[in-house]
Amino acid sequence: DHHARLRSAAARSDLPGALAAFAAMSSSASASPVLRTFTSLLKLCAARADLATGRAVHAQLAARGLSAESLAATALANMYAKCRRPGDARRVFDRMPVRDRVAWNALVAGYARNGLAGAAMEMVVRMQEEDGERPDSVTLVSVLPACADAQALRACREVHGFAVRAGFDELVNVSTAILDVYCKCGAVEVARAVFDRMPGKNSVSWNAMIKGYAENGDATEALALFKRMVGEGVDVTDVSVLAALHACGELGYLDEGRRVHELLMRIGLESNVSVMNALITMYSKCKRTDLAAQVFDEVRYKTRISWNAMILGCTQNGRSEDAVRLFSRMQLKNVKPDSFTLVSVIPALADISDPLQARWIHGYSIRMHLDQDVYVLTALIDMYAKCGRVSIARSLFKSARERHVITWNAMIHGYGSHGFGKVAVELFEEMKSSGRVPNETTFLSVLSACSHAGLVDEGRKYFSSMNEDYGLEPGMEHYGTMVDLLGRAGKLDEAWSFIQKMPVDPGISVYGAMLGACKLHKNVELAEESAQRIFELGPDEGVYHVLLANIYANASMWKDVARVRTAMEKKGLQKTPGWSIVQLKNEIHTFYSGSTNHQQAKDIYARLAKLIEEIKAVGYVPDTDSIHDVEDDVKAQLLNTHSEKLAIAYGLIRTSPGTTIQIKKNLRVCNDCHNATKLISLVTGREIIMRDIQRFHHFKDGKCSCGDYW
Repeated sequence: DHHARLRSAAARSDLPGALAAFAAMSSSASASPVLRTFTSLLKLCAARADLATGRAVHAQLAARGLSAESLAATALANMYAKCRRPGDARRVFDRMPVRDRVAWNALVAGYARNGLAGAAMEMVVRMQEEDGERPDSVTLVSVLPACADAQALRACREVHGFAVRAGFDELVNVSTAILDVYCKCGAVEVARAVFDRMPGKNSVSWNAMIKGYAENGDATEALALFKRMVGEGVDVTDVSVLAALHACGELGYLDEGRRVHELLMRIGLESNVSVMNALITMYSKCKRTDLAAQVFDEVRYKTRISWNAMILGCTQNGRSEDAVRLFSRMQLKNVKPDSFTLVSVIPALADISDPLQARWIHGYSIRMHLDQDVYVLTALIDMYAKCGRVSIARSLFKSARERHVITWNAMIHGYGSHGFGKVAVELFEEMKSSGRVPNETTFLSVLSACSHAGLVDEGRKYFSSMNEDYGLEPGMEHYGTMVDLLGRAGKLDEAWSFIQKMPVDPGISVYGAMLGACKLHKNVELAEESAQRIFELGPDEGVYHVLLANIYANASMWKDVARVRTAMEKKGLQKTPGWSIVQLKNEIHTFYSGSTNHQQAKDIYARLAKLIEEIKAVGYVPDTDSIHDVEDDVKAQLLNTHSEKLAIAYGLIRTSPGTTIQIKKNLRVCNDCHNATKLISLVTGREIIMRDIQRFHHFKDGKCSCGDYW
């Protein structure tokens, strides 16, 4: 029996079998059972977006003269809409002799689900104008997602108004769809008003509201509502858990995040890979990559997103080597990286600063055909600049087919950090004339470039332009950079006055920049003022206490030095130990000031002693201003064991003549090491690239790219 065969094939989702059975039926077969089975067949085609089979069914129906039947035409219109053929759907629909609300709704829903928002909204208007059909709750729930896709807030308000007048807003599915659209159009307060007025709420309503807060950047409210949802005993699903984890990560609320973790384990969501990925991200944002790694290891079927989340977590928490190791493991597991993977791992390689690894990842991105992705390309530009290869960064920048604002920012920042302030300013002007609008980060990069190059007038001009020409509000970092710019240039009174006039309360970074300028220009009075404000704000590190102690020591104010050091001990703050690393082949060698635990320590110190003699012969005099409380000969000895000098000596031992030596250190290079490195570059004929915490120094032929301004 062909009917039985057709029903059986349709039930098994066997489209070819169902179609064969349908075609084999005689054209005189009774229409009613044929139509019923046929509609389920068309539903299958719609669900699978199988246009070819859908068209074959349409042909069979047309041959039997059934294609204009209301039931048939509605199913056909629905199938064509879901196969993204709105024109065909409309043609079938327009040929229907009688169109009921079900047919209209099918078309509206088909359009809306396929992102054809304009067409969906137009059909709601047409159904009222042409056939006098009033939209029902199904129509509203179908058209509202189209309003969200089109970001059509006005249309949403009209639908909402209609729903209230018709009494449909009492229905939980209609009110939920309305609040969901308001959230997606950014009108969260209106959505909350709808939510609060709902007589009955289901878990979908709660999910929509919590997700709405999370996606609109209100993590605090998302978390508060999630806790209320749990407290009221509403069924928690993966949607609300994902939003809650996102909120905990954004707020850095580790304890709350752990509670959500416990809850999701209780309700059996640990097998949901999306939830586990969100958990990895949450722990990473709360700076607990150890907990993120535990979750990552527990995920049995890791997706690419799982790997990306863990790599990014390591990169953002300064665990660059771990990020690179994970990237290698990912490849061994044959998980194909995407642009997001590369954008996550490239900053880790930028942090490591090894030019060889930089070239390798660049080549890899070319082989994966991802090198022209604007985000990957921008990350590569930033990486080359941070590896001391600013010329390669520039050639990549020139080759870019598409330049996003972040691409310009990376290149401007690259020039600034290498001390090429004038070039950074020229590039900024080129950016503006190309029609690209700068953002807050652009201004931070160009102000920083002006600061490193002493371009005071330009810096002042750009700081004013930020708000006057572009309506951008300066952040704390912008204020700090301006203080740094004025302070470095010796304009301490202007810098202090600038701080006093700030429209927001100055943060630690602003007073920190002032304190650094006071040390540079030996101004004790303003240093004390700045330090006092910093200590009131309760810094986590001892760096500012050390800076103030050094300022007092330079002024021979020994009692004050002792007082600051005692305060540090009381607060349990320690001086950050200085280190320098030099990477040779695939080995990273780390040196601390005065360290003797390197296996070649004897050779290093011997080479360093010889170097000191060589540079003394060309005018080196140890700058002992930065060391106090000891005799002069001990001062010289302490200076000679600074970490960067040890790293340079080791680099000279291990590399052939003419090779560039590249060093990275965690603190600002001191005056003595800066002078010594200039002369070492002269006597050895080597170029030495040093990346300190603030910028790059290129030492060559006895000169530094910073022009002794850093």
